[in-house]
Amino acid sequence: MSEQNKHRNGSFSSSIGFVIACVGSAVGLGNIWLFPYRLGQYGGAAFLIPYLLFVFLFGWVGLSAEFGIGRLAGTGTIGAYEYCFNARGRKKLGSVLSWIPLMGSLGIAIGYAVILGWVLNSLAGSVTGVLMESDPSAFFQQAATSFGNPLWHTVVVLLVCLVLMFGVTAGIEKVSKVLMPLFYVLFLGLAIWVGTQPGAGEGYRFLFVPDWSKLLEPYTWVMAMGQAFFSLSITGSGMIVYGAYLGKDEDIPKASLRTAIFDTLAALFSALVIMPAVFAYGQDVAAGPSLMFNIMPTVFQKMPMGQIFAVVFFLSVFFAGITSLINMFEAVSESWQTHFKLGRKSAVLICTAITLGVGIFMEAEARVGAWMDFITIVVVPIGAVLGAVSIYYILGWPKIRAELQTGRKKPISRAFGVVAKGIYVPLTILVVILGLVYGGIG
Repeated sequence: MSEQNKHRNGSFSSSIGFVIACVGSAVGLGNIWLFPYRLGQYGGAAFLIPYLLFVFLFGWVGLSAEFGIGRLAGTGTIGAYEYCFNARGRKKLGSVLSWIPLMGSLGIAIGYAVILGWVLNSLAGSVTGVLMESDPSAFFQQAATSFGNPLWHTVVVLLVCLVLMFGVTAGIEKVSKVLMPLFYVLFLGLAIWVGTQPGAGEGYRFLFVPDWSKLLEPYTWVMAMGQAFFSLSITGSGMIVYGAYLGKDEDIPKASLRTAIFDTLAALFSALVIMPAVFAYGQDVAAGPSLMFNIMPTVFQKMPMGQIFAVVFFLSVFFAGITSLINMFEAVSESWQTHFKLGRKSAVLICTAITLGVGIFMEAEARVGAWMDFITIVVVPIGAVLGAVSIYYILGWPKIRAELQTGRKKPISRAFGVVAKGIYVPLTILVVILGLVYGGIG
C-alpha cells in the first residue's frame, strides 16, 4: 500500500487479515440465536434458498459498495459521505447525513456492550460452576436488571478500548485472526458433540427437512431478506471504515463474497449446535434471545460434561460478539478522530465513555431491548439506505465502479451496476419499510 493511500491508523497486512476482520464484524449474536430458529421455522432447507440468494446479493453489491467508498475516500463514515456528496457540490449535506449511520453504529455498540456483559457473566458462572447449579432464568435475571452487571459490562467496554487505543488496524487484525478461527473450531466441536446426543435427530429434521410450501409465503422471503441483510452488518458505516484500511491491490468484490460465505458458515454452525441440543433436551425452539441465557444453560446442566461445554459455548459467543463490537467502536472513533482532528486515544476514550456512560443505565433487559429495537428497526436501516443511495446514485456508478475495478484482474460484470442500482438500492428501502411494518425483520 503506497504511503499516499495509507490511512494514518495503518492498514490491513493482507487480504486474509482483512476478510477475517470483516467476518468478525459480520458474525454476531443474531447468527447465534436468531438464524437457527428462522431456518427451522420458515421451511428448513427451503429457507436456505431465499437466504443464500439475499446473502449473495447483499454481499456482492452491498458490502462491495461500503468497502469501496471507504478505500476511495481514504476515511470512515463522515469523510466517506462528504466525499460522495462533494461530487454534487453538497459536501456539508453529506457530513450532516453521515451522522445517522454513525449514530447507528454507536447505538448498537451501547446495546451490544450490555449484552456481551451478560455473556461474560454467564461465562464466569460456567467457569465457577455457579451457573450449572442455579436456575438459569434466575441467574440471568440477576444480571439483566438495572445496574445488575456493572463489572462484566465494564470489562467488555474496556477490553475493546484497549485493543483500539494501542493496536488500531494491527490490533483489530490480530484479535480477529485469533478469535474467529477459534469461534469456528469451538462451535464445530460443540456441533459434533451435540450430534451424539439422543433426540438430536429431531433438531436436524427441524433445520433441514424442506417444507417447500414456505417458499410460497411472502413472510419467508421477508425474514430471509432481513436475516441476510443484518447478518452482513450492512449499516452504511461499520464496513466503510474497514475499507479505508484496505490496500489498492486488493480485490474488493472477491473479499466481499468471501466475507459473506464465512458469515453464512458461522450461522450454519450455530444452527447445528443449538437446535439439535434444544430438541434433544426438550426445550422451546422459539425462545429467541433467551436461547443463549436460559435454554442453552438448561441443556448444559443436563449434558454429560455440561460445564465444559457451557464454557466453550459462552466463550465462542463472546468471541463472535467482541469482534463485532470492535468494528462498531472503530467506525465511530475513526470518524471523530478524522473529522474533529482528535488524537487516536482521545477519540477512542470518548467513544468508550459514551458507550459505558449510557449503557450502564440500560442493563435491565427491557430497557436494552427497547433501545436495540429502535436502533435496529429505525436508525440502522435508514443509515444503510443512505449509504446505498450515496454511493450508487450521489457519487454514481462510474466512480465507484472504477474503485471496485482497482485490484481486480477481471473486469467488473456489466450486471453489477444494474443489480446495484436497480435491485439492491430498492431492497434497502424495502428493508426499512418492512422493518417498521413487522416491528423488525433482522
